[in-house]
Amino acid sequence: MNIFVCIRQVPDTTTRIKLREDGNGIDEADIQWIISPHDELAIEEALQFRDRQPGSTVTVLSAGPERVTESLRMALAMGADAAVRLDLPGDADSATNARALAAAIGKLGQADVVFVGKEAIDDGAGAVGTMLAVKLGLPCVNVVNGIEYGDGSVTCRRDVGGGNIEIIETPLPAVISAQVGLNEPRYATALNIIKAKKKPIDTMTAEELGVTDADRKTRLRNFELPPPKQPCRIIEGSPAEQANELIRVLAEDVQAI
Repeated sequence: MNIFVCIRQVPDTTTRIKLREDGNGIDEADIQWIISPHDELAIEEALQFRDRQPGSTVTVLSAGPERVTESLRMALAMGADAAVRLDLPGDADSATNARALAAAIGKLGQADVVFVGKEAIDDGAGAVGTMLAVKLGLPCVNVVNGIEYGDGSVTCRRDVGGGNIEIIETPLPAVISAQVGLNEPRYATALNIIKAKKKPIDTMTAEELGVTDADRKTRLRNFELPPPKQPCRIIEGSPAEQANELIRVLAEDVQAI
């Protein structure tokens, strides 16, 4: 089976984000880049599915500039069989990425299943999986935290709030987006990380994929950092005095809004 995983490289959650002087993007100079955590779930699920299907392969794809190669190597170190970088700008929008990913999968072979993370933690758009499914003409099940595999089909479980669980069965091939709880991603061993550095990573250009700037549907015009957090205030006094002061402060905050 041809199993594909689409991942996105994002800034590490511990990174202190700085803006470029012109305000049109982030300064990437000191950023540590990682695989988006939901995409790690997608990789793990693909690897487990491959191991149930003898002769299957897992190919990981990611769109972005040269730096994306490091995240693809980490996916190889986790156990993926092949990796492909789609040479697109780092600020390409969801529509552009989905079109490029669909074109790449079409060139690499018929997909039996495509795994993606439910969203990237940098923009939180959560749109690529659904867009990709539309372009591939495949069914899509989003925000999945449990999967049972059948003969030519999968039964997916997802939480829909209020303690309710939704069960969806769909034939394969399909696009499935992973949510926290689906599995526990494995750690890449030091030995596998070293081996991954020697593995080839193919590159597909935008021209090969038939993608142009005209495919972009959205464009970010300006970036602003959130306002600094207000300093913490400790309310002193007896429990009754503290409660009265807290009510007064909260009432002032509501009036200010």
